[in-house]
Amino acid sequence: MAWATPVVLEGLVGTGLIALGSLTPAYLPNNSPWWSRLGRLGFVGPGWRLVGTVMVLVGLGLLVNAWLRLRPGHHRGPGAPHSRGFRAGVHPWAVLGVWGLPFLLAPPIFSHDAYSYAAQGWLVINDISPYEGYPGLLPGAFADQVAQEWRYTKTPYGPLAIQIQHLVVLAARQNPYWSAVGMRVPALIGVILIGVLISRLARRTGHDPHFAAWFATLNPILVIDFIGGAHNDSLMMGLVVLGLFIVTLANWSWLVGALVVGVAAAIKQPAFMAALALPLIRHPMPSWRGTDLMRALAKVLASLALSVIAFSVVSWLTGLGFGWYHAVGVPGMVITVSPATLVGLGVRQVLILVGANGAAVAAITVSQSIGLAIGIVVIAILAVRELPRRPLAFLALAYLTVTVAAPALHSWYVMWGFLLLPLVDDAARYVRPATWTTVALLAYGAVNLSWRNDYVALGVAAVVALLALLVWHEHRSGQGWSRPSWLRIRGRRSSGGVVAPGQGEEND
Repeated sequence: MAWATPVVLEGLVGTGLIALGSLTPAYLPNNSPWWSRLGRLGFVGPGWRLVGTVMVLVGLGLLVNAWLRLRPGHHRGPGAPHSRGFRAGVHPWAVLGVWGLPFLLAPPIFSHDAYSYAAQGWLVINDISPYEGYPGLLPGAFADQVAQEWRYTKTPYGPLAIQIQHLVVLAARQNPYWSAVGMRVPALIGVILIGVLISRLARRTGHDPHFAAWFATLNPILVIDFIGGAHNDSLMMGLVVLGLFIVTLANWSWLVGALVVGVAAAIKQPAFMAALALPLIRHPMPSWRGTDLMRALAKVLASLALSVIAFSVVSWLTGLGFGWYHAVGVPGMVITVSPATLVGLGVRQVLILVGANGAAVAAITVSQSIGLAIGIVVIAILAVRELPRRPLAFLALAYLTVTVAAPALHSWYVMWGFLLLPLVDDAARYVRPATWTTVALLAYGAVNLSWRNDYVALGVAAVVALLALLVWHEHRSGQGWSRPSWLRIRGRRSSGGVVAPGQGEEND
């Protein structure tokens, strides 16, 4: 059983410490019902802020270490036989359930976005569209929980996301805190869809289901941000994975998959990207040239049109319309670690040093615009080179391109592409950089938390510890990440099409 496995228990202690740390002055928003309880117990002040920060950082380290220890093929040499699963026969579903358990009733973890979701649901209850108003229009407990930078901004989320937030607030009896915690319900639905389907999707398309279960389902970013942070990206990607899986069932099922993707886009609009790949998953093409070109293009356009129709129907049924369009730039309003923003910050500092203060004002905006333009070009190149013959590879890499090129970069955005990375034929080449990126983004979250609590030195120490931990695991594996044995598929390798269950991979 998972409970009796030391490595699983290590991860549970990690998520438990993170959950406890979220209940301290280190992380709670200013207007939380927990403050009065902490005050009565004497758990307030700088000392408890330090304790909470240490809890979260230690918990993060334990979770990352447990994840790396569960890697399929860990300690296996290059000539070892194909890996049949996780160490000690642990099932990934059991691991995910154990690790996610401490987060279920805890405050939102590593992000306060769930409080914004609750405030947007509160706006709808008061007959105010979040596309026309903002949380600060209704002063009180709901607005006070929202981070200052989002309190006076409209929402870019899709209409279905807003309607779900509305229903969660109603179900929580309009309690501000429990409304935010309740946002985990739709997020958990997304996690369940991902957990149930991603390994099956990998097997049906000729890829390693064990790698998919480890890297996608048990990824610490998914555990922390999708379960702990209750981000609506979870439900969006759960529906995208569902749409992709439906496509593998029959030749015509991409039509149904396109409708599902349209519903996913009504939560967050990046889901539309998946519609481009759906018709080609079962029937990939060598290239865009040849007699089948027009037929393939027609299918791709039809898939996109169906998803847009589904999106439009949902928008009409919710009565919220398309007002999100006017707020698409909102996520880029805050400084994140997106490459374009970091370049803009550097250029701005240089311009200020040389006295060009007027040009410095627009440096970040210009840099972000250039980043978006580069991203569009890269996606176009991927569409020409990868979409016809490797649609799943196109989708994974295009999502990662969007994440890197966008004005804002958050760890949960990276999961769009990371969830699909195990479906790329040459996934072995991405294992090492993807794992390093996972740890780096979590390390950034640790620094951000420490900075907010005036303990930057702790954050720096956590970064060093996490990177050292990753290097140690790489060295201990003894196979250098080049092409681990557990990533080798026996039998026919798919080039993007569907492999019958058991034909290209062992069963789970």
